Amino acid sequence: MKEIAVKRKAHFEYFIEEKYECGIVLVGSEVKSLRLGHMTIADSYAVIRNGEVFLLNANIPCYEKTSAYKEDEKRTRKLLLHKKEIDRLERKIKDNSYTLVPLRAYFNGSHVKIELALAKGKKLYEKKDSIKEKDLKKEAQRAIKNIK
Repeated sequence: MKEIAVKRKAHFEYFIEEKYECGIVLVGSEVKSLRLGHMTIADSYAVIRNGEVFLLNANIPCYEKTSAYKEDEKRTRKLLLHKKEIDRLERKIKDNSYTLVPLRAYFNGSHVKIELALAKGKKLYEKKDSIKEKDLKKEAQRAIKNIK
């Protein structure tokens, strides 16, 4: 699997509950741009409208060698999931104030896939706690390395 884009801050900003692999509807020039590794999902998120899942704010720049027809780089793109999964996600989002966050985009064979996570946002003090835990782990690793 070739990774195209990763949302690095997702685990810092959210509690990740569940992950889903979903397809994405693209046009030909977008696929060519993705094959070159051009995609940004840092500011993107997903919403459910009328029983369909859409990815918003994902930036796929235009392929340089495209002819006259060029798509908008930040257009809304449809994500492909099973109806049961969409219904389950919609219930969780309405009941428990979850959000849908794309974690990474990658090629699975010749298909472009998005790893979508059902996540709950962290509070500021929870983010500070995760920074402290990370620092403690680093110090422990350094101490182990110095003992050897």
